[in-house]
Amino acid sequence: MIPEIGHFSLILAFVMALILGVLPMYGAARNNANYMALAKPAVVAQWIFVAISFACLVYAFVTNDFSVKYVVLTSNSALPLVYKVSAVWGAHEGSLLLWVLILSTWALAIAMFSRSIPAVMLSRILSVMGLIAVGFLLFVLMTSNPFDRIPMQADGRDLNPLLQDFGLAIHPPMLYMGYVGFSVAFAFAVAAMISGKLDAAWARWSRPWTNIAWVFLTIGIALGSWWAYYELGWGGWWFWDPVENASLLPWLVGTALMHSLIVTEKRGMFKAWTILLAISAFSLSLLGTFLVRSGVLTSVHAFASDPERGLFILIFLILVVGSSLTLFSMRAAKLSSTAKFETLSKETALLSNNIILVVMTAAVLLGTLFPLISDALAIGKISVGPPYFNMIMVPLAVVLVIVMGFGFVLRWKSDRWSRLQGKLWLPLIFALVAATILPLIYAPSFDGLSFMGLLMAAWVAFTALMWVLRLKRSPFKMSGTTWGAMLAHIGLAITFTGITLVSIYNVEEDIRVEKGTSYKVNEYLFTFEGVTEVEGPNYTAYQGKVKITENGKLVTVLQPEKRIYRVQTMPMTEAGIDAGIFRDLFVALGEPLGDKGAWSLRIQYKPFIRWIWLGAIFMGIGGLFAAFDRRYRRLNRRKRKSTVTTMKGVQT
Repeated sequence: MIPEIGHFSLILAFVMALILGVLPMYGAARNNANYMALAKPAVVAQWIFVAISFACLVYAFVTNDFSVKYVVLTSNSALPLVYKVSAVWGAHEGSLLLWVLILSTWALAIAMFSRSIPAVMLSRILSVMGLIAVGFLLFVLMTSNPFDRIPMQADGRDLNPLLQDFGLAIHPPMLYMGYVGFSVAFAFAVAAMISGKLDAAWARWSRPWTNIAWVFLTIGIALGSWWAYYELGWGGWWFWDPVENASLLPWLVGTALMHSLIVTEKRGMFKAWTILLAISAFSLSLLGTFLVRSGVLTSVHAFASDPERGLFILIFLILVVGSSLTLFSMRAAKLSSTAKFETLSKETALLSNNIILVVMTAAVLLGTLFPLISDALAIGKISVGPPYFNMIMVPLAVVLVIVMGFGFVLRWKSDRWSRLQGKLWLPLIFALVAATILPLIYAPSFDGLSFMGLLMAAWVAFTALMWVLRLKRSPFKMSGTTWGAMLAHIGLAITFTGITLVSIYNVEEDIRVEKGTSYKVNEYLFTFEGVTEVEGPNYTAYQGKVKITENGKLVTVLQPEKRIYRVQTMPMTEAGIDAGIFRDLFVALGEPLGDKGAWSLRIQYKPFIRWIWLGAIFMGIGGLFAAFDRRYRRLNRRKRKSTVTTMKGVQT
């Protein structure tokens, strides 16, 4: 009975989304307050029905309802409770339902926390969100119903062992919050184009929501990188996998969108560019969904390989992009600006930032889709790997961080080179000193590439710090936007430092070991003390024991595992990691070699790898500071006060 309730709730949610997508939009066009007033109740009702449906699916997993096909395919009675819950979004159908729930939650948040937005504009925004929900709910009901029944089974096929991990329990929801969050920026842009009022107001309303979506996507990507590092057994944190790229693409465009919104709000410029970036960010999120679910590209992260589902998403993507670009072309005449700026100005720096990020996006998109293009043109199967991406992205990243440093000190409209020189020499000296000293202290040798990488990172960090110090304000009086800009750019510098040092000074050794064998990496001695067999809740594991010492002193004892899951009989490697702020010691157990108790062992020394994810945390905190700037709260209070005054005047 519970699955039927979940299915029926989805149908009701579809009806509510249809009402939301049509009636408030009609009311805004006709200035009909009654129809516009339907927007908020429809949003609430849609969210309630989707939440009920999602809760029913969770209940089916927790209670081992093996009459539900999706539960049979992705769960098992021996699965620990936390993974039964995360299995809800562990495959295609459940992940789409989670997507719809998050989309409904974003719409509900806009309805509840956008009091400064006029009713007509808010109605259009929520209607656009409703139309997007119509597309996804139709997708779930027609091709991806998670409540399909089958005859009761004795047990399920179990969750993919790759996904039986805490990181994968929280990674997809965070990533989806970012993906779907860009639908908000898209809705604001489309609503502004429909209204024809393409002034700075819509950019001001859109900025906090765009920042929050970017924060979720940043943390979601970082969680995926962290999971790939410790779970896959090879110690990599990024591999330019097609699905990794699918999340990077909207992040790059979303970053450009955040900066472009600043110019549109403050100077009334770049309106056409900002609109296109908002459309592109959400379109790339949909493209990522298509790549993950269509099976056109191979990835360990892919949820499904179903051409029918892929075709549905592709048609939906074409409709979204086509309709929004058609509307853009109709409003193109209203997107021009009379404001002027000189070559040496903050506007130029922000425009350069945008162009570089878009070029990066195009390069990643080309590298990701090129295997499809070459196959379609009968050129043959051509894979594009890390060398291509590194060759393109590294030089662009260098140019980007140089521009970022200049952007902090440049003035709006115009500036003078003589003034800039006085502002930039101090952070440049600090950056040179840091880039010289840090490798000498923490790296085994001085390397020219590490110097250049650290120089770029330090340049970004010190220009951000000096910019704040020159404001000469109390930390408690600085705006959230100021705090956010500083923390986000310092976070990027920290991540850039981690990437630089781990890429250059990483040590990796694959060795054959027997009990009592020792192997030295840098100053650490790894001693293999054998393997024992252990039983897990739904797997059997061979657990190694590796003692690590430094100059005769015990550092830690790691216990890497080779697990065999009982249902899927899929071997999985669980690495042993001794984490530190300046280095990680990573040990992965390989395969048994011969009959003398010998095993293959992978040992890695990874300097500063934690800085990659530490920087992402700083970026996320910075984005939240900017999103919750008290300036936006003051705008809300002024709007409420204006509304109360108007109502009193009407009563009088």
